[in-house]
Amino acid sequence: MNGSLYIVATPIGNLGDITQRAIDILKKVDLIAAEDSRRSRVLLDYFAISNNVVSYHEHNEEKQTSQLIEFLKNGKSIALISDAGTPLVSDPGYRLVSSAHDEGITVIPIPGSSAVVTGLSVSGLSCNKFIFEGYLPTRTISRKKYLKLLVSEPRTLIFYEAPHRILESIEDMLTVFGSSRLVSITRELTKKHEQISRGTLSSIKLKIETGEIKNKGEFVILVEGNSENHIADSEILRINRILAEKVSSKDAIKMTAKITKKKKNDVYKLVMQNDKK
Repeated sequence: MNGSLYIVATPIGNLGDITQRAIDILKKVDLIAAEDSRRSRVLLDYFAISNNVVSYHEHNEEKQTSQLIEFLKNGKSIALISDAGTPLVSDPGYRLVSSAHDEGITVIPIPGSSAVVTGLSVSGLSCNKFIFEGYLPTRTISRKKYLKLLVSEPRTLIFYEAPHRILESIEDMLTVFGSSRLVSITRELTKKHEQISRGTLSSIKLKIETGEIKNKGEFVILVEGNSENHIADSEILRINRILAEKVSSKDAIKMTAKITKKKKNDVYKLVMQNDKK
């Protein structure tokens, strides 16, 4: 008789966020498969969980999956955990869960913390519909190209980002989505230095540049979905350039504001800023 595979969510920062059910499962299973056994040992030791632990990460996922499936088919139980939060969300585990289903092995969720949902809940953005995009491409050209595919997406957009790329990603979002699009930046969620900031892409960019938003820890970026009022700065400038070839600069700005439903002063500032580049 097959054993059971438990997908166990662990805290994303504050250890007090773990559920009692998660602790009970981690104590009773025959084996714990952890993304990083050394990091997970801190959590396990804190709750006096002395159990067998094996590493299960992106570099050994293919090899370990077959071994863990055999372990389960022999009637043993396994708890899968990631470094923090809910496993499989931008973390290893897909192959194991998929293979378990293929083999008729029972997969049981033990819900808990998730940086995606935690960040969304405090973002001040629409939570009715959202889309999680994980980490963006690391190169600027690829990142902008990918963001352009999302420019018309009406749902709230959620991304993960590393501290050394946070400013570059916000700059690219500003270029593609426009300076007035609302964004929420969350950093070090549930930890001692937790920081939650909300504003337009232009104001958030300034806060990162001035150090008001610290460039440390893991980030969750949440961007307001597109609506009829959201037109990228590049599109506003394109419309203005076309009009400026036919009418005066003043009239071009006035007509651009009317077409895009933007404030005339905002269009003027955007055009002036672009001319200085």
